[in-house]
Amino acid sequence: MKRARFTDEQIIGMLKEQESGQRTADVCRKHGLSEATFYKYKAKYGGMDVSDARKLKALEDEKPS
Repeated sequence: MKRARFTDEQIIGMLKEQESGQRTADVCRKHGLSEATFYKYKAKYGGMDVSDARKLKALEDEKPS
């Protein structure tokens, strides 16, 4: 399985940058990801804080495959 490029904390930081008024294209260029990936992250992590993301990750890890 491919290793994740960004941690949950980094993704939430990128989303906060965009919410603070930076253009989406500028945030994507700065971090080296496509706008499609950015919007995929926004759909999953939008409105979350870092603590919420950690809880989500813990739940995903204990869920049986």
